Amino acid sequence: MRSSVAARAARLTAAAALALSVLGPAAAPAVAADDKILRLGTLQKIDSLNPYVTALTSGYEAFELTYDQLVGFGPNLEPIPGYATSWERAADGHSWTFKFRPDLKWSDGQPATSADACFSWGLVIDAIAKGDSVGVGYIDPALKDAGVTKVECPDATTMIATTDDASDRILQTYIPILPKHIWGKMDYKQLGEAKFDPPADGSGAVGTGPYLLTEFKTGEYARLKQNPTYWGKKAAPEQIIIQFFGTTDTMVQALKAGEIDYARRISKDLFNQLKTVPNVKTVNGASNGWTELGFNTYGTGTGKTIKGGGPSTKALQDPAFRDALGYAIDKQKLIDNVLGGYGTIGSTQIPPVITDWHVDPTTPRTFDIDAAKSKLDAAGYVLDASGARLDKEGKPISLRLVMPDDNPNFASVGQFIQEWYGQLGIKVTPKVYDSGALVDVMLPPEAGGASNKADYDMFIWDWSWGPNPDDALQVFKCDAIGYSSDSLWCNQQYDQLYQQQHDAPTPEARHELLAQMQNLFYDQAPYHILFYDDELTAYRTDKWGGWQNQPANGTPLFAYSTLGETLLTDASAAPSPTAVPSGGTAASSAPTTGGGTASPAPSGGSTSSSGGLPIVPILAAVVVIAVIAVLFARRRSSSKGDDEDDE
Repeated sequence: MRSSVAARAARLTAAAALALSVLGPAAAPAVAADDKILRLGTLQKIDSLNPYVTALTSGYEAFELTYDQLVGFGPNLEPIPGYATSWERAADGHSWTFKFRPDLKWSDGQPATSADACFSWGLVIDAIAKGDSVGVGYIDPALKDAGVTKVECPDATTMIATTDDASDRILQTYIPILPKHIWGKMDYKQLGEAKFDPPADGSGAVGTGPYLLTEFKTGEYARLKQNPTYWGKKAAPEQIIIQFFGTTDTMVQALKAGEIDYARRISKDLFNQLKTVPNVKTVNGASNGWTELGFNTYGTGTGKTIKGGGPSTKALQDPAFRDALGYAIDKQKLIDNVLGGYGTIGSTQIPPVITDWHVDPTTPRTFDIDAAKSKLDAAGYVLDASGARLDKEGKPISLRLVMPDDNPNFASVGQFIQEWYGQLGIKVTPKVYDSGALVDVMLPPEAGGASNKADYDMFIWDWSWGPNPDDALQVFKCDAIGYSSDSLWCNQQYDQLYQQQHDAPTPEARHELLAQMQNLFYDQAPYHILFYDDELTAYRTDKWGGWQNQPANGTPLFAYSTLGETLLTDASAAPSPTAVPSGGTAASSAPTTGGGTASPAPSGGSTSSSGGLPIVPILAAVVVIAVIAVLFARRRSSSKGDDEDDE
């Protein structure tokens, strides 16, 4: 998912700075002073309430609170009960049997059975079989990678999934289990276009999750209330309000004033200021995602064009041109000046925190403006008499740089890119969009909309990923164009390597193939991954306790699942920690009740606090080494993404 990962506030120009500075928080619903409402602040507005249409982490947070997945994610990303209570793989490795609670109910009182699970998974299987996708296509790849070909439900408490993949990827999907009695008349195409607006009577969307979406004001806030029929432990907050802010400054001011309890994506300067604020804990940690400068390479290898859209110059289809531009990016300067040191230099599409799979590029680029100029000259992109760089058609190269508005760092990065590329004779024109609107701007005709024209040249955005590298790798496949791909890059060799690593018989064989993929991607440069940026988050400790990050060096909220919300306690009440339940492995005998109360917060990562227990939430959660080791056999796939942002 497009996370807009890390904080998705520097300015493009003085005018842009002024425009952003006057944007205050969106209107929040009126509440009583002694309410039991958890208030979350974010710059990232929810783009859609339809789980299959949202491309942003904020949207995932909302739908995961309402709809269970078949299997949940525990504190260390281990499988735990969700809609299913247990699961077991057949001896031949090609089918899984999932069992459900006999008394499970939807929030409207209707029985929740295997029929709902078969319906929900069946929609995705139908789309995959037709080479299609549900909605924008962020959720489908996990089921496709798991090789699920069929589901059947012989009775109300059993679902059997047939798979041609012998891994445990099937336990790592984000497919929401939807009520068949509400959505059952729709096929996957209709569902992908459906509105998921909550009922006007305030009863909330029908789900089996811990909360139900009851109210949504576009660009302002989303409200959720506790699900009275939820099968797990009831959390202390009776309601959750996700409030959307225009700037990180107004959000931080609201946190200081106690108007919100959690602030997501904070600029470096304000983050540092919060370190001494009473009752506020600040947290930073290394991300498992990245921020990139990407290129619109539409037409690469195909010669296809988009009438009235697409890249403004064929130079963007040339890997030599894109490679040369990489030498004109001082990544360390970006980290120092934009991130305040909260990040590490970017290289390949598999972050280095995934230590078993990340491979550094064989021929890394260094910042060298003169080298960039020489490479452009050698590739046939010369200067005219006025100092403008020309493409091979003799036209001055002028690139349109787009970015979303939900990250306080992007505009500043864009300003540096504009300056550096200007030294090459290339004009760069930045433009900031609402994150949801930007998704529409960047979609190509393959997405199916009459207005989809991929009308941009470059973009700054970010992603966040789970520990399974397939998630990050699949974005650059040819068949991702029209869905999750934003560079619109197509390379047949890359696609072949992707399938080979997916089918590799041993971790060693897979590692070698992933090394080839990472080097191919780096050399072809559909992206220049700028940095692996830390996540800067803060929350209050005077109203809610039990904050627990997921995994041990992850975030309590906006993480891999909504486990964090269910663990929160009343800070004024005496704590009574108990173990958080963990789920099964290949054959699970996990507790059928699920849930659990807050366990003592694990340590790890880097913290700064003026109150509360020492726990370390980071948004794009880093996977601990022990978990990674297990994932040689059990590979988790997560598109939670992230700006973030995560798209």
